[in-house]
Amino acid sequence: MAAGPVVLVAGALAVLLLATANGYGYHRDELYFRLLGQRPEWGYVDQPPATPLLARLTTELFGDHLWALRLPGALVAAATAILTALLARELGAGRAGQLLAALGAATAFPLVFGHVLLTATLDMVVGAAVLLSVARALLRDERWWLAVGALVGVGLYNKHLIVLALAAVGVALVLVGPRRTLASRWLWIGVAIALAVGAPNLVYQATHGWPQLAMAEAIERNKGAESRALFVPMQLVLLGPLLAPVWIAGLVRLLRDPALRPARALGVAYPILCVLVLVSGGQPYYTLALVLALYAAGCAPTVRWLAGRRPRVALLGGALAINAIVSGLIALPLLPVPALARTPIPAANQATSDQVGWPRYVAQIAEVYHGLPPADRDRAVIVTANYGEAGALDRYGDRHDLPAVYSGHNELYHRGAPPETASVVVAVGFRAGPALEAAFGSCVVVRDLDNGVDIPNEEQELNVRVCRDPRGPWSQLWPRFQHYD
Repeated sequence: MAAGPVVLVAGALAVLLLATANGYGYHRDELYFRLLGQRPEWGYVDQPPATPLLARLTTELFGDHLWALRLPGALVAAATAILTALLARELGAGRAGQLLAALGAATAFPLVFGHVLLTATLDMVVGAAVLLSVARALLRDERWWLAVGALVGVGLYNKHLIVLALAAVGVALVLVGPRRTLASRWLWIGVAIALAVGAPNLVYQATHGWPQLAMAEAIERNKGAESRALFVPMQLVLLGPLLAPVWIAGLVRLLRDPALRPARALGVAYPILCVLVLVSGGQPYYTLALVLALYAAGCAPTVRWLAGRRPRVALLGGALAINAIVSGLIALPLLPVPALARTPIPAANQATSDQVGWPRYVAQIAEVYHGLPPADRDRAVIVTANYGEAGALDRYGDRHDLPAVYSGHNELYHRGAPPETASVVVAVGFRAGPALEAAFGSCVVVRDLDNGVDIPNEEQELNVRVCRDPRGPWSQLWPRFQHYD
């Protein structure tokens, strides 16, 4: 094991992510997780509990700071680089190949998940650990299926995506073997462990009408067409176009190398997973764990291809350097916000644009609220169109003495409707349509939200309205505000 070089790469990655953690601001999902974590549950309608609980844990341990919320991401990204190197070693890579594996994992698309706390952040390291254990079970010792089961059970508390990847591996085992693995008692004990460890999360889903299925339908309905159109280009972008030849070589090697025949299912699983994601309308990055595994498999032949040829070494070194620079600029807050606004980065990476403007938006909402007559302020609440706005108002609202905030978005709908005494609503972020007009006697646009730097995100140029005279009790009106996406 090339422990020294690999740990050095992982450590440098963690330092970089921690050094840039406070750049720009909260991502909308981070604001949401912080808000959900204030009321811990066994599950939520749009996700399992792990990421919101992690947001709560970092707040309790280190205070309500952005850098604290992003500390887990830095550690997860570093761990993913190490696990990718370990998988490369499992698939025959020497010290140079392991270093190449760590460098690839550290300088690619995973930087986004290392910088911002998303559900995909924890899923990234769970996927890497599971596939390493699968490789060891196929190549070395079937008892590694027990580790697979334990990891999957834990992963179910964060996201159910790992089940999709393992389903692809299972289909691949049926197609190309080794089929005797499917009869292994260790594999089925691993399945039992996964079910036992993940049981509370599964019980929550069953007792709440399987809300994850409703969320999956909403995601497919709202983003399915876009996801399918972007799927193929995103496969080349996940680790950077310049490193695509490495993971493609890994795919070919898994399919053709006799020495890796027991692990051939990992290669066959990739196209199967692609089909599953396309059919379900899932996000293109859902294949990331398997792409990293293919990259790990491609490191050994890539090193052999380099073998003493300095031009090729220089070519690969340049590709890694360019990949690192481009990935860093896209994923991390390396540019000042005014300079960022003059680049295509906000349009290319929504995770970046969604970190800009929240304190300013909250201040603008506060101006509308405090501009109400005193009698209206006494009976006013704020209702937001999405969880990002609700999370931002929760985080920054105390500075502006704002009233209670409500939202019908995802889990926030189930936190309840405004009180019946609320006859004035500051409505934030609702697009033009009949919903508000049908719910209130009057709705007047007071201002548009503006982040001041002309960076496009979901809030930019949306309206803040003041609505009065609800057309019925809130118990009847509130279901109109519910939406999943």
